Amino acid sequence: MESRLQKIRLLLLDVDGVMTDGRIVYDERGGEIKAFDVKDGHGIKLLQRAGIKVGIITGRQSPVVDVRAGELDIDIVFQGVKDKIVPYAQLLQSLGLNDDEVAYVGDDIVDLPVLRRVGFAVTVADGLADLHPFVDYVTIRPGGRGAVREVCDLLLKGSGRWAGVTERYFGGVAV
Repeated sequence: MESRLQKIRLLLLDVDGVMTDGRIVYDERGGEIKAFDVKDGHGIKLLQRAGIKVGIITGRQSPVVDVRAGELDIDIVFQGVKDKIVPYAQLLQSLGLNDDEVAYVGDDIVDLPVLRRVGFAVTVADGLADLHPFVDYVTIRPGGRGAVREVCDLLLKGSGRWAGVTERYFGGVAV
C-alpha cells in the first residue's frame, strides 16, 4: 500500500456523508446548515503543506460548501454534479494526472464510478456497505466526525510525508 500512497498527488472528497455527517439541517428561513469537523480541516491543511492538492466533487449545491472550501484554500470545487466521473475526467486532463495519482473518499453508490477508477479508493465507516468490495480502505471514523482526518493522516504516514509536515508541532520527536 505504501507505494500506492506515495503516488497520490490529489485527494478528492464528497461532502455530504464524508466531510459532514450526511444530515441536512435547515434554519427557519430555509437556509442550509452543515457541520464540518475542525480536525478534518487541519488534516486537509497538512496534506496541502505536503504538496497534495485537495478537491471537492459533490452532488448537491450549497453556499456553505463554498465557504468551507474557501477557508481551507480548496480551489477545486464541483457542486451540483449528477455524474461525478465527468468532472473527475476533466480534472485528470487539466492537472495532467493519472488515475493512480488520485485518492477519492465517497459514501454512496453515486461515488462508485470514481471509486472504481482512482489509485486509492476510500469509503467512510458509516458509508454504504455495498461499496466495501470496491475500495482499498474503510475508515474507522464516520463521515463528518474525523474520517477525512483519518484519510489525510493515512496518506501522509503511508507516503513518508508525515514527519516533514508535523515536525514543527512535535519538535523533532518521532511519533
